[in-house]
Amino acid sequence: MAAVQKTIVFTSNNLAPIRRTSPAAVIDESTFHLARMIADSAERFADRPATRVEGPDGQWTTTSYAGFHRQILAFARALVARGIQPGDRIAIFANNHPEWSIADLGALSAGAVVVPVFAASTAEQVRHILVDSGSRMVVVAGQREAEIVAEAMTPSTSQGNRDGGSVAEPVEVVTFDGLWRMLEEDNRDQADEVARRIEAGRSEDVATIVYTSGTTGVSKGVMLAHGGFGNQMVAIDACWDFQPTDHSVCFLPLAHSLERLWTFHLFHCGCMNTYSPNPKKIGELLPKARPTLLVSVPMLFEKVMTGAKEQASSPVARGVMDWALRVGGQCQRAHRKGKEPAAYWRAQLPLADKLVLSKIRHAVGGNKTLMVSGGAPLRREVEEFFSAAGILLGQGYGLTESGPMMTIYRNDHYKLGTVGFVIKGSQIRIADGGEILVRGGSVMKGYWKNPEATAEAIRDGWLHTGDVGHVDPDGFVSITDRLKDIIVTANGKNVAPQAVEAALMADPVFEQAIVVGDARPCLVAVLQPSRDGWTTLATELGLSDDPTALAVDPAVREALTRRAADLTSGLAHHEQVRGVVVAHDRITMANGMVTATMKLRRRTIERAFAGQIDQLYKDLHGRRRG
Repeated sequence: MAAVQKTIVFTSNNLAPIRRTSPAAVIDESTFHLARMIADSAERFADRPATRVEGPDGQWTTTSYAGFHRQILAFARALVARGIQPGDRIAIFANNHPEWSIADLGALSAGAVVVPVFAASTAEQVRHILVDSGSRMVVVAGQREAEIVAEAMTPSTSQGNRDGGSVAEPVEVVTFDGLWRMLEEDNRDQADEVARRIEAGRSEDVATIVYTSGTTGVSKGVMLAHGGFGNQMVAIDACWDFQPTDHSVCFLPLAHSLERLWTFHLFHCGCMNTYSPNPKKIGELLPKARPTLLVSVPMLFEKVMTGAKEQASSPVARGVMDWALRVGGQCQRAHRKGKEPAAYWRAQLPLADKLVLSKIRHAVGGNKTLMVSGGAPLRREVEEFFSAAGILLGQGYGLTESGPMMTIYRNDHYKLGTVGFVIKGSQIRIADGGEILVRGGSVMKGYWKNPEATAEAIRDGWLHTGDVGHVDPDGFVSITDRLKDIIVTANGKNVAPQAVEAALMADPVFEQAIVVGDARPCLVAVLQPSRDGWTTLATELGLSDDPTALAVDPAVREALTRRAADLTSGLAHHEQVRGVVVAHDRITMANGMVTATMKLRRRTIERAFAGQIDQLYKDLHGRRRG
């Protein structure tokens, strides 16, 4: 099959379109612009709720589409009054909140380009993004972020060297409180200029520059156009018929390309978006918000499954849960084949649902029109778990450079264990070596100020994803490996392992350091001390200098865990190492874990230590629960 796929271009053109009843506008991606999209939605859905957020008192604050658009235009006028020109870059550095979207769509309405910054970013990462993008303003949530920006933009020799000698231009910092003051300004004399810019906006204009990790650890700015977002929304409209009564929870960071696209599409459809400012409280928020739509990374769904199983602590409770999941699974597998479940299973389903399955649905806020996982691999066990509970948890696939979505599924056309089929308007090809290539209207315009990297990524019109996979005879895509040396954690964070491993190898105790974390909740490391390193550890801990004994001593593992935590404490939260597996002398050329050119075979090492790595993650989860 692989040899045939090299000459085949896969599309979804043969898939019959769904019956569309949504009152949202039909998108023409050739003229699409996000500022005009939100203006149209404000008119169509004026009285419908657009944004919702829970206050400290537990009460909802809701804003209508008409009110939301007034805030967007007020911010756009304030930007014009401050001299912001079309094409100027405006950064946003904050957790999810309605103000994030006001700043985003307000900047786009002023013709600016938005540069999202993850709220967990370090001062060094913030500096790189602000300096490289040349942002004139950065909107921050509050004092914490403002202080990080101040630290980031303070000149230092080390920063200058990392930025290639670049000098940071002044950047205006606007907190959310400052944003509200801007909205209250009288800038009516700028209204005509804002309207002119909205009307003049072109689909090929850059809407955003999203910085994503590279294999060297230096992030590159991905340029995505307004028309590219339109292309993605056309693809979603071809698969789903969302109504204004549907609503979603904005849980993934809005700096994440998937959540950003999803939020834009919600506003296109007139849906309500409930913002989750504190991702740690999503478990409390979902049953309150009861969204009919939910897009997230695998970590959220893994937590729900793990939490449900942990609550069944007694042998009886575990038996009841296993029985209920078996009943639900049998019924859903029959439905997936288009058959009626056997009477034996149907008779047990009401009780199974009452005792177990309904509680699983409650944990994610009830029944769903759509629940999709993306941004990282999802285990088949998690898909089957939610399927048994009566919720289809499907997968999509893509990367920031592809806009981000490349594949999708729909309720009447899906296959568990795959990432769906190629979206409308795009094409996928499997190259030599199995690499997935994509082309279409949503692919990036290129990397900001980096034509060499752009030419490497896009060749002959095809974006090289760095992911390896195949397409089955039914057109469903599966991802099997990654050519790019990038770790994607279970919460969708991209980590360049070399940067983390370099931080670990700064300690002379270590001879080898391999970071692990693909599709996992956090990073851990397999560490192999050198011969001198073992002696150092033995001396520090007052133990016998016997590497074989030291490698299995709990005190040694605790000491190495502390070292790893200290060495990576200056990195971003998701780049810090939370636990270690201690290797003795197994990582060598002789056993195939190191190449002749002294490069580590990452996946070979992960397989060799798989049992210890799995146990470490179980231990870490147990400590968090405790």
